[in-house]
Amino acid sequence: MSDIAWHVTDGAAARYVDGSLPEPDCWSVERHVEGCTACAMRVSHAARAGAAAPVLADVRAALLTDVRAPAPAPAPKTRRIGRLWWSVGPALRGPWLVALLVVAAGAVALAYGTGFDGARPLLLALAPVVPVAGVAVSFGRHADPLHEIAAATPRGGLRLVLVRTLAVLAASLPVLTAAGLLLPEPDGPAPDPAAWLLPGLALTLAALALGGYIGCRAATALVGGGWLAAVTVPTATAATAPQEATARLSEQLATYFNGPAHQTSWAAALVLCAALVALRRASYDRLETM
Repeated sequence: MSDIAWHVTDGAAARYVDGSLPEPDCWSVERHVEGCTACAMRVSHAARAGAAAPVLADVRAALLTDVRAPAPAPAPKTRRIGRLWWSVGPALRGPWLVALLVVAAGAVALAYGTGFDGARPLLLALAPVVPVAGVAVSFGRHADPLHEIAAATPRGGLRLVLVRTLAVLAASLPVLTAAGLLLPEPDGPAPDPAAWLLPGLALTLAALALGGYIGCRAATALVGGGWLAAVTVPTATAATAPQEATARLSEQLATYFNGPAHQTSWAAALVLCAALVALRRASYDRLETM
């Protein structure tokens, strides 16, 4: 029978409410009240007049109480700080932070404690991969015991990846740049202490973009290993003595960093990787399975 040819009677509504209406007729009632306001009100009145009326009244009163209740007080400051500390990721709570400080302080100690004039090139060679390593250990089931729970929340996926990446960058960029400014300038051509910033950001975003395809750990290993190979292989093949290796490393870094053309290329790579991350944002919802 079509929905237009009939309506729910008072008796059918009462039997529907008390459960005595046959199951096929119940299906018909439920289908009909989806498009018929009058019959939906008839069934509602029958429910309020039946045996379930006290329970429904209690539920309605509880809902109204919750709706009219004042907004809950904001979480205590210590609790908000705790949530923020959790959201920034395991990198800032684990060995990576220690490694960051060791790299920065070790370069300064190497320069002023031993007189090694290649401390700045060595620091600038390592600086771009330090945030990449931080990303590798701040997201994923291998690094975070609560990763599967976090990834299933509304704050998971790309949002969680970006929050933790920003935390890693906020910790590493100022520390490594300050360490570079404290180091003496080597002889010969050498990049500026802050010349690694754009390359470091570009490599970090490249790791995120690649992570959407092959997973976070594999992407960071590939990007970080590729960068280290690009700066060390030419130096190792061309230098025959430690002093010459230091000079060659400084020249190699100057080739990658110095000049508007090189920095513009890094900026373009950064924008391209950011666009790829945005286009592939849905893939980060399943990053923990990769």
